[in-house]
Amino acid sequence: MHVGFIGLGAMGSAMAAQLVAAGHQVHVWNRSPEPVAELAKQGALPADGIAEVLRCDVVVSMLANDAAVESLLLDEDVLAAATTQLHVNMATVSPALARRAARLHDRHGIGYVAAPVLGRPEAAAAGNLTILAAGPEALLDRATPLFEAMGRLTHRLGEQPQLANVAKVSANFMLFSAVEAFAEAAALAEASGLAPADLLEVLTSSIFPGPVYSGYGSMIATGRYEPAAFKLTLGLKDVNLALETAAEANVPLPLGSLLRDTLLEGIAHGDADRDVAAGIGETARRHANLPIRQH
Repeated sequence: MHVGFIGLGAMGSAMAAQLVAAGHQVHVWNRSPEPVAELAKQGALPADGIAEVLRCDVVVSMLANDAAVESLLLDEDVLAAATTQLHVNMATVSPALARRAARLHDRHGIGYVAAPVLGRPEAAAAGNLTILAAGPEALLDRATPLFEAMGRLTHRLGEQPQLANVAKVSANFMLFSAVEAFAEAAALAEASGLAPADLLEVLTSSIFPGPVYSGYGSMIATGRYEPAAFKLTLGLKDVNLALETAAEANVPLPLGSLLRDTLLEGIAHGDADRDVAAGIGETARRHANLPIRQH
């Protein structure tokens, strides 16, 4: 398939590489040139600009936030000049943006699918993502070969694209809540004389198995937060998305407010570019008057 890919951060680069490895012809564009050059070594085709990417049969985007999608891909003139048949937006954006994007794409005769993902960059590099997809069935069918190259499982969540973003926002809210719970429990354990690593072993081998506690929990237990695969600022963005979505639906999210304040505190103490586990874990230690583990 002739595919354009926009947005080559840690996740996007790994996902685009999977498409290249699967035999697709992939034109790539990014604001900074280094990821483009790296993917070109693997067989991707550097694009001169977004207009060139939007001439591909299908465009996949993995941008940082609503503002990036709005400025780069929701411009009326950009969409009017595009000849692509389908845009698959795989970024974590708000349901409100998804609704607006679907309307704008439809106005210009372009299909729109939302397909955010669950998984960190290492999962993306292994083609092991979980993909949350929503949009018209025929468009999801067209995108399926791409989903199969990038992920291990795709959930189809209906014909309204924003439903995929609702699922992603809800999932990330639960993930951060779980990380917060372990960070507080680990601080309680350490302050009471029990090694956090021992608590983690008990939990992950019994009542809380799975990647969230074994992954993020291990980072918090050991204080090893590098490399920062999911930066604290992106975590704050996702929590704010959950709070905005909840406000629109008149749903209280008490834990969401707590998480927002925890992440803001981490940023205020210089952890903005550290992994989200560092911001949550070290904030819990600070509250418990435990030694803070620096960069």
